[in-house]
Amino acid sequence: MPKINKHIEIVSSTQSVLSSMSKESRDEIYTVLSRHYSRVGITIINNLTDLQALVALRPDLVFLGMKFIPLGDDLRGDDRIWLSDHLESEGISHTGSNSSAHELELNKHLSKQRMNDSGVMTSPSFIYRQNESTITSTRLTFPLFVKPNDRGGGLGIDANSVAYDIASMNSKIEYISSKLDSDSLVEEYLPGREFSVAVLKDEHSDEFSVMPIELVAPTDAQGHSMLSGKVKMSNVEQVHEVTDKTLRGEVCTLALEAFHALGARDYGRIDIRVDGAGVPHFLEANLLPSLIGGYGSFPKSCKLNLGLPHEAMVVRIANLGLAHGSSDTADSFEQALRSSFLPQLKLSSN
Repeated sequence: MPKINKHIEIVSSTQSVLSSMSKESRDEIYTVLSRHYSRVGITIINNLTDLQALVALRPDLVFLGMKFIPLGDDLRGDDRIWLSDHLESEGISHTGSNSSAHELELNKHLSKQRMNDSGVMTSPSFIYRQNESTITSTRLTFPLFVKPNDRGGGLGIDANSVAYDIASMNSKIEYISSKLDSDSLVEEYLPGREFSVAVLKDEHSDEFSVMPIELVAPTDAQGHSMLSGKVKMSNVEQVHEVTDKTLRGEVCTLALEAFHALGARDYGRIDIRVDGAGVPHFLEANLLPSLIGGYGSFPKSCKLNLGLPHEAMVVRIANLGLAHGSSDTADSFEQALRSSFLPQLKLSSN
C-alpha cells in the first residue's frame, strides 16, 4: 500500500512535568505512523527554541504528546506558551484539543466548576491553595477525597487520600503541598464503581464513539479500591465491559456531556465514579491519554467496545488532526483505510 504523502512530527518533552507521552508511547506511535505516512519524525521540546525549530520544519501535522512550555524557570507557572495556540497561529495542524480545553483539564477544580456550570453531575468540592490557613471546618460531608489539583497518572493518590475527619484531611493536604508542591482538590468521596470512558470522533461525520470500561483496582489496607499512582504504574487494575444497559447509557451520556462541556476536540478520556446510590459523577478528564497498546485505558476501551485495533486507533487520531488542515486529507486517508483496516474493522464489529 502506498504511503500517504504527509509529514507528521510527534512531539513530547524530556521534562516529565511537561510531557504527557512517555518514550515508549512516542516510539510506538512513530512505528505505527511510519507505516502509513511518507515522513514521520520525533521532536523533543523543552523550551521556546525547540518549539521554533519545530515550526521551521513546517510539518503537515503535529501529533501532540504535551500541552505547553513555560516561559520562565517555573515549569508549572502561569507564564506559558500553549503548543496548540502557537501551532494554529503558524497554520500547522495538531491532534486533539485546543488550549482552552487543555487548560480546564489540567486544573481539576476549574474542570469541576465547568461541570457545575454545564449541569454535569460532579461531587461537591473545594480547592485548598498552598500556604492557606489550616482548615478547621467544612460544609462538605465526610468522608472526603483529597488529591493534587494539577497532577495526573494517579500521582499523590494513596490509602490516605480518603479522609474521615478534619485532622486526616489536613494531613493529606500538607503532604500534597510539601511533597508535590500542589494545591489540593477536596471533594466528597464517591464509594461506588469507577469507569473510564474513551471518546473518539468518527473520521467521516460529526458523531462520536463513546466507549466505557469499568476499572477495578485492588483494595488497599483500608479496604478502598482506587486507581492510585502505584496501581496505574503497575497496570494491575481489572478491566470489565459495561453490560448493564441502563448504567452504560448513563455513563456514556455523562462522559459525552463532560467532553463537550470542556470544549474538547476529536478524542479524550473521561473518568467517572458512582455515588452510594449508583449515580454517575464526573471525576476528571485526560485529553492527552496514554495510547500505549495494552496499557492505557483509552486503547483498552477502543479494543473492548469497538474491536478497534491499536494501529487503526492511532492512525484515526492522526487523520482527525489532519482533517482540521488540508481538505484532501480525509479522502486520501479513507482510501488507505479501506485497503488496510476496513476488513478487520468489519470483522471486529460483528
